[in-house]
Amino acid sequence: MDDRLNELEIKLAFQEDLLEALNVTVARQQQQLDLLQEQFRALYQQVRSSASTAAEANPQHEIPPHY
Repeated sequence: MDDRLNELEIKLAFQEDLLEALNVTVARQQQQLDLLQEQFRALYQQVRSSASTAAEANPQHEIPPHY
């Protein structure tokens, strides 16, 4: 009975360590996702403003009406 209890305690300790490692990994991945989303939004805004500025400055680049 004592060996079984020790085995369960060891398994529990390993599971707690694994859970903590997984939590750290998930938190780090969430930070990376947040950063990537922020960068994507900035790039999207930059492309939108460049496209609207280019269309206003040079109407020849607009798609012809028959397209």
